[in-house]
Amino acid sequence: MEKIFQQEVEDLKKLYNFSEEENKILEQVDKAAEELAISEFEHYINRKTNPEFKNIVKKYGLAGIPIKKEYGGLGANMLIATLTNERFGQMDLGFPTFYDVDVFIGALTLQNHGTDSQKKKYLKPVVKGDKILAFALTEPQAGSDPSLMSTNYEKNADKFILSGTKYLITNGSIADTVIVFAKSSRNPNEITAFLVEKGMAGFKVQMHLTDKIGLFTSDTAMLQFDKVELTSDNVLGTTSKGLHIAYSALLNGRVGIASGCLGVIGGSLKAATDRARERVQHGKEIGKHQLIQEHIAEIRQNLEKAKWPTYYAAIKKSEYDKDPENRQLRDELDLRTALAKKIASRMAFESADRAVQVFGGFGYSLLSPAGALFCDSRVTRIYEGTDEIMELKIASRLLGKDFEAFV
Repeated sequence: MEKIFQQEVEDLKKLYNFSEEENKILEQVDKAAEELAISEFEHYINRKTNPEFKNIVKKYGLAGIPIKKEYGGLGANMLIATLTNERFGQMDLGFPTFYDVDVFIGALTLQNHGTDSQKKKYLKPVVKGDKILAFALTEPQAGSDPSLMSTNYEKNADKFILSGTKYLITNGSIADTVIVFAKSSRNPNEITAFLVEKGMAGFKVQMHLTDKIGLFTSDTAMLQFDKVELTSDNVLGTTSKGLHIAYSALLNGRVGIASGCLGVIGGSLKAATDRARERVQHGKEIGKHQLIQEHIAEIRQNLEKAKWPTYYAAIKKSEYDKDPENRQLRDELDLRTALAKKIASRMAFESADRAVQVFGGFGYSLLSPAGALFCDSRVTRIYEGTDEIMELKIASRLLGKDFEAFV
């Protein structure tokens, strides 16, 4: 187990008593991360999607960690899932982004909002690692403001006819099932979530996006829906309740992204300290230079700043899952996930930047561990809620509903 991650787990054990089963899960997570490391590095420097993600998930049962046992999962709480994503984030954010969408956003949303038949058809295969999920909310002109969504559906007798385009969709071209959000053509204020399967007539991957700044091993795609015929069996939740489902899913997703960011900070710290001990400049190890020590000290402080808001949000999410009708708890969770995501993503980017500085010229290369962490961490301040949106959410929770800057 990576030393820094191991220390984080030990710190948590002083406050939270892990069961024997939870300890075993974390041991398996560490083995999975170790096994993925070489493949991930090779695919990253070649800027290729890593097909090993699915194999690792299946072999170690990672998709089932936070899913109830009745659906084939391990029934662990959100804190264990958070530590899972943190461990993988020490390499880069390829796998954590894949896992966040497949499990935190996809599988948990199906568990919370799907019918029994949908859970049997779509959730159980994901838990086994046989199928992959994607979450299609973003469009070329609709990001933080879903009211600008143009993807729509028409109700025609017992059919729903879905048309539109979704953009920057993680797992988009490798997913077996996509949770797609669309407006009613009759009432644009009604948004519904649909389960769309690979191979359905009219559904295609329009573009596999490769011109990204980072996240090279994570699949990103543009999806096209051209009069895709769906039935009520494809409706997730109930019609017109799609926005509620999307916001609920993003509560999970923000914890997932924050946890991946913790991994980036930990990976940056390890990379910087290793480099500081090994590289010699001006007659001594660079770690003996005070300004290099400043970078390392700041990264360690960033880890401390980010981990507790993230762990606390994960714990609160588990509490909310047991009492989903508790509006007060839901509002607190909204605040806590926004805090965790904003703090962790900002600290991750700053930490990776400092690690690059410690590495010097070699840090500006994808061959260095710092380079990959730097490239990947920038997007965390954008996806699943930009820095600016998180700050608005935090402020409005403190000031009150009358001060909400957006609906």
